[in-house]
Amino acid sequence: MAAESTALIDLGVLFGAAGVAGLVAQRINQSVIPWYILIGILLGPHVLGELPSALDVAWTVRGVDLVASLSDGALADTDFVHVGAEVGIVLLLFFLGLEFNLGRLIQARDRIGKAGTVDFAVNFGAGLGLGWMLFDGILPAFLTAGIVYISSSAIITKSIIDLGWIANDESEPLLGTLVYEDLVIAVYLAIASALVGGGSDVGEALGQIGIAVGFLLVLLLAVSFGTDWAQRSLETDSHEFFVLRALGITIFVSGVALVLGVSEAVAAFFVGMAFSSTDHVHDLENLLEPLRDTFAAVFFVWIGIRTDPMLFADGFVLAAIAAGVVLTAPTKLVSGYLGGRLYDLDVQRSVRVGLGMTTRGEFSLIIASLAISGAGTSLAAATADTIYAFAIGYVLVMSVLGTTLMQHSDRIEAIVVPRLEDAVDGTPQPGDD
Repeated sequence: MAAESTALIDLGVLFGAAGVAGLVAQRINQSVIPWYILIGILLGPHVLGELPSALDVAWTVRGVDLVASLSDGALADTDFVHVGAEVGIVLLLFFLGLEFNLGRLIQARDRIGKAGTVDFAVNFGAGLGLGWMLFDGILPAFLTAGIVYISSSAIITKSIIDLGWIANDESEPLLGTLVYEDLVIAVYLAIASALVGGGSDVGEALGQIGIAVGFLLVLLLAVSFGTDWAQRSLETDSHEFFVLRALGITIFVSGVALVLGVSEAVAAFFVGMAFSSTDHVHDLENLLEPLRDTFAAVFFVWIGIRTDPMLFADGFVLAAIAAGVVLTAPTKLVSGYLGGRLYDLDVQRSVRVGLGMTTRGEFSLIIASLAISGAGTSLAAATADTIYAFAIGYVLVMSVLGTTLMQHSDRIEAIVVPRLEDAVDGTPQPGDD
């Protein structure tokens, strides 16, 4: 019973701390995402959990060491927090699918392909160069390329919803490129896992890729022909049963995808698309929005909990993070801008696409974990540790930078857009606010 009580207290601290972080962000008119991450760092095992050894003092009241007791309350990466973070990703991408039905996806397939290919070529290529420069090896370069290539579907989706961009023209290239990236990363992770395993499981990796592609085709067929079933599955007058059915279907399909080596985010996106053609979209948005935002907060706090600030004490790691930010923030801005132009958007909207694609997040952390799993076998232990530390710091900086750029896009556009318009054709092309 004591353990259960402690778990409830930990859960209360997590939600309460996230609520305080949200209040602070709202008061100073800033994006809440960096504050969620920051509160996770401060209350996590690497900061609050290390308080006694860091202070080397004992403040005792009636025989109770207050510092040690406070440290014992540090948030940990428990099973609930980890699963809650997964649910946050799933619900964010489910909502993305609700806004992006299959007809719209098929209609924009050529643009998605072109914009996604530009995004991949520019950013994966830059990542390969950065990784080779830092680590002088093919596998480290390949892992680094994945870390810097993939934007954060979860953070970007949360940001465009919070900022009201979801109904704007720039949302289409943003969402289309994210879909392209998530499909690419399913194949990339299978290849990376084989390489980290020493290259002896290439056949198994190819089989895994086949399974992943097959599952995605099944989802695509389900979206194409399952509208009537999706409509009937949510037919009920009870909000309780409605929410339970929607969550059951979405989370179950996402879980099956994860078991098969497919991104749970991609699966949730397809489920959202399946429901986007039904009459239940309005109810889904209204009833699931609080759950989406609650578990999204858990996801961002989870990133903070996993972040050990001491990883950045190494000068080489700090230099690598700085090099990554300086090199790859501009490449995402450029590829995003070009993607917007491929969608025939004006200069202002295209700049906004570039700003939106800058954020990195959850998949970069997964790739970093792959590096650790290869320590001592396919990778030198020191190299694996450095790649992991680089990824954590890089994601932290880019998540803050990306959300900040999106929030202050109007100011940036006021400076950049006139110059770009002159460079493009010399004719002003005003966009909507």
